[in-house]
Amino acid sequence: MATGQSASTVPAAERRGSRLFVLVLVLAAVLVVVDQLTKWWAVAELTGRAPIDVIGDLLQLRLTYNPGAAFSIGTEYTWVLTLIAAAAVVAITWVSRKVQSRAWAIGLGMMLGGAFTHLLDRLFREPGFMRGHVVDFIDYGPFVGNVADIALVGGVALILVLSLRNIPMAEPDTAPDQAASTQ
Repeated sequence: MATGQSASTVPAAERRGSRLFVLVLVLAAVLVVVDQLTKWWAVAELTGRAPIDVIGDLLQLRLTYNPGAAFSIGTEYTWVLTLIAAAAVVAITWVSRKVQSRAWAIGLGMMLGGAFTHLLDRLFREPGFMRGHVVDFIDYGPFVGNVADIALVGGVALILVLSLRNIPMAEPDTAPDQAASTQ
């Protein structure tokens, strides 16, 4: 809110956008905490153990460390993946400031949380700064992932559906002072 403006003089869309930006940040923070706690649990409980069947061969708990991207692509370029994760966090946060749709806020929050927690792994896990390996432990057949991966895939899928349905992230900016300046 601008200095000297009361809540009643701030446009409703701006107040809604502020609340939804907070939703993005809170959802992202919750996902980071849940992801990091489940990774901590996985390292503590699954290190040195054989896979644990949850649903036969369909779903198992198996600890792995991924130096690469999805499907272990780019394992020699972990530092590049760190830079990409940092850029994604900045870009998603920047875009999220304009969100005025609850569905978009949820999708962006899921993506931000997943990207940020992967960034933390890349920065602070072994083997070292900007070369850290992501902890994966949820084995679903050909894929092994974590909570952040689920959030990222879910967030991207939601954003894709919203885009295909032409649901805008924000209302068109039609403030009277801006409309007059474009004429």
